[in-house]
Amino acid sequence: MSIPYHLHESLGYQMTVAARIQEKRLEDRLKALGLTRITWCILLAAGTEGLAHPSEIAGFVGIDRTAISRALRQMEDDGLIRRKAGEADRRTTLVEVTEAGAVRVEQAIPIAQENSRLVEAKLTEEEVAGFRRILAKLREGEELSLKTF
Repeated sequence: MSIPYHLHESLGYQMTVAARIQEKRLEDRLKALGLTRITWCILLAAGTEGLAHPSEIAGFVGIDRTAISRALRQMEDDGLIRRKAGEADRRTTLVEVTEAGAVRVEQAIPIAQENSRLVEAKLTEEEVAGFRRILAKLREGEELSLKTF
């Protein structure tokens, strides 16, 4: 006798669907600026978070070395970032947001804020605070580097 599994009742499935809904809405709106969710996160990491090393940026975004290299190469081709050798150690690579990249960040911030507002508007302040606590608890002890973010 097999034990039934009800996919749509699974908490993991429901979290995935909810996450994909907000991700898709954000991706669709960022696309108008020539950005993806990943390039947006990289611009935030390098521009507003002050991260300069590709490995730091990859960790912040939750992607692996191959993905960060590919994304940085494309973003450099698009004029959003520049890569340069480190001053103290010429073997290191540093990432800087260009003026065009900074403009894109400023244009995308209202999009990201609206996306967050739409999600949070469905919940009370107490529910938002509780949801943040629950999500933090679910992440505890888990691998933080998301290879397929």
